Amino acid sequence: MKARSALKKFVLWVSLAIVVNIFIYIIFGSEPGLEFLGGYIIELSLSVDNLFLFLLVFTSFNIPISYQKRVLTYGIFGAIVLRFMFIFLGVAIVNTFHWILYIFGFFLFCSGLKILFNKEEAVDFSDSKVLKIMKKIIPVTDDLYGECFFVRKNGVLHATPLLLILVLIESSDIIFAMDSIPAIFSITTNPYIVYSSNIFAILGLRSLYFLLAKLNSMFKYIKYGVAFILMFTGVKLFIAFFGITISTMVSLLVIAIILLVSILFSLLCT
Repeated sequence: MKARSALKKFVLWVSLAIVVNIFIYIIFGSEPGLEFLGGYIIELSLSVDNLFLFLLVFTSFNIPISYQKRVLTYGIFGAIVLRFMFIFLGVAIVNTFHWILYIFGFFLFCSGLKILFNKEEAVDFSDSKVLKIMKKIIPVTDDLYGECFFVRKNGVLHATPLLLILVLIESSDIIFAMDSIPAIFSITTNPYIVYSSNIFAILGLRSLYFLLAKLNSMFKYIKYGVAFILMFTGVKLFIAFFGITISTMVSLLVIAIILLVSILFSLLCT
């Protein structure tokens, strides 16, 4: 996917999300509308850091760009299913044990600090525990077989490296969801708002990935914006313990400013 095509498709998905946001605003009121917008912006901004991880995975295993599209498509469908389970389970837990939001706040703040101060180092994804477990379950071919996830060799079913990449990406998305979903809980715990904003953000990720793959050197400071967003949402959740609340509108403004500043800083320092 060329950068221009990826940009057009990403803008299309964002436009569709805005249309849905307007409908929610008109039908259900201003607060649910702002909550959807806040959840969407949080999910999309935090997703950027995860997309760079996907780029590193594909690069490490020398996966051709033409095969990456299929892996990302299946990865998105997997993320939609996993988010459904995580979000509704998470909301049920939060509604039963409200104090867990304060724990979420603490871990989100720590996650932000980790991103902020961690040094960038080369990662050997081939040494991943997930891949080692997969190789024990099913034999894996050394070579790619087009876009196939499975092939038969001498009557024995083998997985191709493309399937291992898909499993690695899905497992990383599970870890990512542990940050992004609690972050959205700082805006709302309405499961329908959380899930719908998540899904619309996820649907645009494939196009955003190919755009970032072409322009990744221009957005090297985005991760710091992601770190500050995580820290802000963590603080917002934690201070609720002391009866201090930050409105959805203020949260939206803070998150949008952090995101815009990190983008502008990246562009100016390229």
